[in-house]
Amino acid sequence: MSRGGVFLGVDVGTGSARAGIFDDKGKLLGSASSPIQIWKERDCVEQSSTDIWHAVCAAVKSACSLVNVAPEDVVSLGFTATCSLVAVGADGSPVSVSWNGDSRRDIIVWMDHRALDQTERINSHSSPVLQFYGGSVSPEMQAPKLLWVKENLQKTWSMVYRWMDLGNWLTYRATGDETRSLSHMEQWRESNPRGMDEVFWAEIGLGDLYEGSQAKIGHSVVFPGHPLGSGLTPTSAKELGLLTGTPVGTSLIDAYAGGLGVMESMPDAELKADMFDEEAICHRMVLVCGTSTCHMVVSKNKLFIPGVWGPFLSAMTPEFWLTECGQSATGALLDYIVQNHAAAPLLANQAASQSMSIYELMNKILLSMAHEQNMPFLSALSQDTNVLPDFHGNRSPVADPKSKGVICGLTLDTSEKHLALLYLATIQGIAYGTRHIVEHCNAHGHKIDTLLACGRLAKNSLYIQEHADITGCPIILPRENENVLLGAAILTTGLADLGGVAAKKFAGVRDAMKALNAAGKVVRPSSDPRVKKYHDAKYKIFRSLYEQQLSHRSTMAQALH
Repeated sequence: MSRGGVFLGVDVGTGSARAGIFDDKGKLLGSASSPIQIWKERDCVEQSSTDIWHAVCAAVKSACSLVNVAPEDVVSLGFTATCSLVAVGADGSPVSVSWNGDSRRDIIVWMDHRALDQTERINSHSSPVLQFYGGSVSPEMQAPKLLWVKENLQKTWSMVYRWMDLGNWLTYRATGDETRSLSHMEQWRESNPRGMDEVFWAEIGLGDLYEGSQAKIGHSVVFPGHPLGSGLTPTSAKELGLLTGTPVGTSLIDAYAGGLGVMESMPDAELKADMFDEEAICHRMVLVCGTSTCHMVVSKNKLFIPGVWGPFLSAMTPEFWLTECGQSATGALLDYIVQNHAAAPLLANQAASQSMSIYELMNKILLSMAHEQNMPFLSALSQDTNVLPDFHGNRSPVADPKSKGVICGLTLDTSEKHLALLYLATIQGIAYGTRHIVEHCNAHGHKIDTLLACGRLAKNSLYIQEHADITGCPIILPRENENVLLGAAILTTGLADLGGVAAKKFAGVRDAMKALNAAGKVVRPSSDPRVKKYHDAKYKIFRSLYEQQLSHRSTMAQALH
């Protein structure tokens, strides 16, 4: 069924590959997903590029079938993915990054923390390159992971012909063109004066990545959305069920794609007020809330902020500097808290019998508890329970991968109500972390006063209301739920005519964002002063939990010295 051309976005997340089909007004026509296998062993988290490509093909075919889209209707294809690291052999085959040598496991997943020691050693160099990463690298970045492989898997190191961010690998697999986009590994090079990055890689023991015309880490880097090669190769087109030559743009990090898909999703009144203010976009912070949460804000000026990644020019929005913050475990933390509680199986069965998620059921339980206990407002239920959500370290703003999670206020209670209470306190802990990030960014030159949220957690009404109350910012939810997929599709709307259908629908990415983003709902902070007073008090406790942890860490280090 011809629809005058549709845009296809593909997002490879932590647990699945998803494909979404959008019309030229940014409306989602249909989407499909396919699960991805993941291996977790202590700090090591690995995936398979072969498995991921099969999942991508399955999702694309299912999405096209769902809305009856013919291959010739697909104007262009955009990819977005996590910042995972792919090891590629000379013939394009996978190279194992696993201790056990399993050749399927050729991807070190973004959340992998195996390289803590390498991270500390890299940070000890105090290189000027590190200013673009808040003064220190994270074990989730590519440099420490590469150093870990070199030091621990020498056979793998010698076999790898290309190291690629997952998004770049996907476009390489689709088009045969290994031109890189501005993913994290490429930002190391593009953000720094020519030659400084090469000195840095040599200083940390990875100078050999530059041998052979930089073949292992690529030598051609372009902005996201740049047309690649001649579009889809015959092989990949057949596997995806699309036409050979379908235009493909360079990829984007998944969180950045979410930013593209939501940053201009302002209500009509605000849009009219901002129409003549080019910097209005600089007052907005996007939260892409999934397994982890990325917090992104742009500025016209270059702002260096301790403990925060960036600034990166045009990495998300053309001609703006991107500041990227984040929390390493949010959706993953809520899942962990729920799944490891004694009441989880019972609640899961109750939720299933009522055709709702366990989180929707807990939201209902909390409302009932607040009513039963005559609470002045629901948030007050957690007055005796405080959570520091650093169960996978702290990415921003203290940039401490060794930080640990804290739950203060536990009892012997194992009831469903206790689980609901612990769930509420965990949501609040995550929201206090976001408040800390917003305050930290504003203290260093940003002017954030509005949040825009997307991702699976943005569909949770309690999660969003607590964030609004705790940050004091209105939160705008977009019309479309699949904003990362929309961002991937937006990337390709400016491609030239490579496949017989003009994909150049908009003058540029910013114009496409304004045309295809749309606001759905605005969630405002509570106007009750008691709510603000309550959260101000709990926020002080939240901040103290990390300070206490540092003190405890120092005490034990002295005891073991």
